Amino acid sequence: MSKENEDASIDAEVETTESEEIAESETKDEVSELEEMKALVASWEDKFLRTHASFENSKRLLAKDKAAAVAYANERFASDLLSVLDSFESALATINGAKSEEQQDSDLLDKIKEGLELTFGQLKKVLEKNHIKEIVSDGEFDPEVHQAIMQVESDEHESGEIVQVLQKGYTIKDRVLRPAMVSTAK
Repeated sequence: MSKENEDASIDAEVETTESEEIAESETKDEVSELEEMKALVASWEDKFLRTHASFENSKRLLAKDKAAAVAYANERFASDLLSVLDSFESALATINGAKSEEQQDSDLLDKIKEGLELTFGQLKKVLEKNHIKEIVSDGEFDPEVHQAIMQVESDEHESGEIVQVLQKGYTIKDRVLRPAMVSTAK
């Protein structure tokens, strides 16, 4: 019987070893599967975070575009008003020229001039209230806000300086609505 006991114990050991190997194999499979699931969860979490960040960036850019659209909604209208402003300035200059030529109708011209100046002042205030400002055109030429129409010889100005403003330029907030048309010194 000792031989039988020995064989039985060897069989039991083999079965135990096989059971342990199977259990160990199943544990390795479970660990491997768990690692795969963790990697999959990490991948989905990364995708979620990237998508969320992309959404937040899109939302921020959309808000910025909306703010710009609201801020500059009247740009076309304001641009159309600039020709009216130019006409007022021209009318005032014409009255000043006519006043010096004909002194007899000076009272009538003074009243017309005063009315035009008041209207012109109101229009300028409305434009300024809506962030439309005249571009300063003194001194050095700036291609961002000036448009050089011609170059002239000038003893009083250095090369590149503005000699004469042919048409005033305007900005609306931080955008150029119309560049100032100028002549520069050669």
